[in-house]
Amino acid sequence: MKELVPNSLETARLNLRMFRENDWQSLCEMFSDKECVKYTVKEPLPDWLTWRWLASYIGHWQLRGYGPYAVVEKESGQMIGPIGIWFPGDWPEPELNWSIARKFWGKGYVTEAATAVKELAINELKWNRIISLILPENERSIAVAKRLGGAYEKTIPFRDGQIDIYTYKLG
Repeated sequence: MKELVPNSLETARLNLRMFRENDWQSLCEMFSDKECVKYTVKEPLPDWLTWRWLASYIGHWQLRGYGPYAVVEKESGQMIGPIGIWFPGDWPEPELNWSIARKFWGKGYVTEAATAVKELAINELKWNRIISLILPENERSIAVAKRLGGAYEKTIPFRDGQIDIYTYKLG
């Protein structure tokens, strides 16, 4: 499939690019951290499952023409986590999605990268709406969603529980 959006973006402190095989070890570090995964995949993942996540990030771009970016901190050159548009088959709508390694929390990187992705959804995809799915107890992500202009819309049944939809009006 043809890419519908640029495969790389740049912000003041970050480079956002497509995932590569050598991002696997950075993802292993993030997915093995219990704090990093408690609101997403719930439990730390073994390296072999992290490999599947890496493949799914790359495959998402092939299937949809957009997807999660590998976010790289310019200063260190380290890949800090995925931030982008996530829309697998069972999702209700395209999602502005983020997750970064704990050692990079509290630096404003998620807001910086997600703002760039939100602008991309407006300017490149011409969308007028995007959502984030956030567990009600995930206070940090709720705060990020609000900083990005997101508003709580409703709670829906999702997979094995309930999840809140935060919406962003675009354009």
